[in-house]
Amino acid sequence: MKDWESLYQQGDTKWDRGTANAALPHLIAQLTPGASVLVPGCGRGHEVVELATNGFAVTALDIAPSAISHLASTLAQHQLHARLVRNDLFAFTPDQPFDAIYEQTCLCAIDPTQRHDYELRLHRWLKPGGLLFALFMQTNSDDGPPFHCDLPTMRRLFAEKSWQWPTDVPQSIPHSNGRFELAHTLQRI
Repeated sequence: MKDWESLYQQGDTKWDRGTANAALPHLIAQLTPGASVLVPGCGRGHEVVELATNGFAVTALDIAPSAISHLASTLAQHQLHARLVRNDLFAFTPDQPFDAIYEQTCLCAIDPTQRHDYELRLHRWLKPGGLLFALFMQTNSDDGPPFHCDLPTMRRLFAEKSWQWPTDVPQSIPHSNGRFELAHTLQRI
């Protein structure tokens, strides 16, 4: 298991763009005003800040104290509110399900052997009909993290018995490290 706090302490956060993901405005447009949104593996919380700015009820989850502390400071600086939870995502149990989940960094960061357990949690954390904004990291490499999230594997993981997949072509989001993500909005069945 990766020691994420040590990486924050060392400043080794190559995954951090320094700003919210370019896919976020498109995703926000799909939400009803005031919707509850979970951001697992929120990191420094650029997306959390953007969601809170737009009036959503955001819960930010991360295991690294430095990430949560940084996010708390940023939210206070902008006079915004979000519920901050420092916990392991495999130990997290919300009080009630969410309207949406913004999944950008957890799936590609966890060991692929944990993906099925994570998918079950995502399904459980969402209300029926809730939206999963999934950004599937494309590394074209077996090494990780980040681990490659190829679409055929993702379609098997997020099976049609539990998730409705979109029919449109995914948005491709480049990353400064040369990799890219494929943005999909899945609906919980």
